[in-house]
Amino acid sequence: MNTPARGSHVPRRRFGQHFLHDEAVLAQIVAAVAARAGDRLVEIGPGEGALTGPLLATGIALTVIELDRDLAARLRARAHPRLEVVEADVLDVDLAALASRLGGPLRLVGNLPYNISTPILFQALAAAEHLVDMHFMLQKEVVVRMAAEPGSRDYGRLSVMLQARCQVQPLFDVAPHAFRPPPKVDSAVVRLLPTAPQRAAVNDPARFAAIVKAAFAQRRKTLRNSLRSLVDSDALARVGIDPGQRAEQVPVDAWIALANAATNISPGAG
Repeated sequence: MNTPARGSHVPRRRFGQHFLHDEAVLAQIVAAVAARAGDRLVEIGPGEGALTGPLLATGIALTVIELDRDLAARLRARAHPRLEVVEADVLDVDLAALASRLGGPLRLVGNLPYNISTPILFQALAAAEHLVDMHFMLQKEVVVRMAAEPGSRDYGRLSVMLQARCQVQPLFDVAPHAFRPPPKVDSAVVRLLPTAPQRAAVNDPARFAAIVKAAFAQRRKTLRNSLRSLVDSDALARVGIDPGQRAEQVPVDAWIALANAATNISPGAG
């Protein structure tokens, strides 16, 4: 069992805390972010500030969002003139409003708590028009799912939802020993760019989300059956989707085309 150093914070399991401490990995993240003067950088879950310090050392202003009040207090105690500490659950933070307050689109970075990483990703996705990019540390298997191609076992709802709005770029893997305490899984850093000029726009995000959710909720069923309450076989065929296919066989562009063509779907369906 790893014993925390004197004066260090005892990780709280309920917050899913695993503190990154490997200086080489921290340097890789800072290099990947490549912060520039004028960036509106927001760090999610700064913890003990292992990444916060190197980011501030680049000369940028930094806003951090920390739920743990003890850690938030430690960060405030630094009294750094370019550091703003927001003590809150990131899932309760309105990213669009934060971007407006800070004066423009945000760049997000963070070692996300693995127990709520997917909700955070969907929250960021909903605010994609207010983001420049995202650099996140996540469980490696989540990053694999995010970047998965159609037809693979890892391709699913998360893959489609993210790839419809972002370019997903896995950057590098991180071993468990880089954290305190070490997680039981490997991790990876991924870059998300909310610009996908090669794709058609999603006209109605709620409708798109409803279709994708319904299709992947019953992966073993054909689309003819899993989407029966939302679209008929003729609608699928009109956009080039075989009704006999399963969800994991359909590329992202086809999901976008289906949602844009299916004007009679209730956004809350599925």
